[in-house]
Amino acid sequence: MSIENIRREALSLSAQERAELAEQLLSSLDALSPTEIEPLWMQEAARRAVELDQGGSQRIAADVVRQEALALLK
Repeated sequence: MSIENIRREALSLSAQERAELAEQLLSSLDALSPTEIEPLWMQEAARRAVELDQGGSQRIAADVVRQEALALLK
């Protein structure tokens, strides 16, 4: 069964069933070992680098992020 078939089947579930499935899938990621997690982070970093290079997202200076985070905590 392909991912697309699974996606289509999952989206046909009720909202409650989708929520339960999502929770189970997310929980399964918590059980990954560091050896399994590292390549996932590398893939995500590569995806984000491509997105930046293609102009799909923009850089935000660290001091701006820090100021916004501190403002949210007040």
